[in-house]
Amino acid sequence: MTINFLQVIDILGTAAFAVSGARSAMQKRLDVFGVVAISFATAIGGGTLRDILIGSTPVAWLRNETTVLVILISVIATLFFDSSSRYPKTLFLFDSLGLGLFTLVGIEKGIAAEFSPGICLALGTITACFGGVIRDVLLNNVPVIFRKEIYASACFTGGLLYYFLHYFSVYETLAQIVCIASIVCIRVFAVRYHLSLPSFYKQEK
Repeated sequence: MTINFLQVIDILGTAAFAVSGARSAMQKRLDVFGVVAISFATAIGGGTLRDILIGSTPVAWLRNETTVLVILISVIATLFFDSSSRYPKTLFLFDSLGLGLFTLVGIEKGIAAEFSPGICLALGTITACFGGVIRDVLLNNVPVIFRKEIYASACFTGGLLYYFLHYFSVYETLAQIVCIASIVCIRVFAVRYHLSLPSFYKQEK
């Protein structure tokens, strides 16, 4: 069986979001079933919505047992080998990596279906962000995408850069790496220097 670079990216994105979901659940001290459920929702939520929107059914993870296996291995590894007390930093790392990887997967799906650039970018953003929305809602948190943090806009910016490189026929693997790296860097830079979208609410006194 031949595995292309995009399939590798999909697997890595699934693992990154599975770990992110597992760690978030462990922060809330859920039981093992809760950790597994949150991990699955985080890893497959965005891709499931994307596939339903474009009419690609059964959705990808139902047709690929590798996805389920990757999630289970990621959860087990997180449960048994997690000795880090720095949850926020580690969660941020895996969440940012998952954003970059899944944005690319979503855009590639849109391009393959011959959708317009705007729809491709929307699919990339949905694929990257919706799993995190489900995770946060299930854990009774305000989803990161709805806060003033630079989150979905990082996906859109990185996706736009990839689409630009793709349009001008830049070497595909290079364009994919640039897309992922730019999204991760935007997130890291924004958090490091406390950059955010404008707030329309007055500061409480």
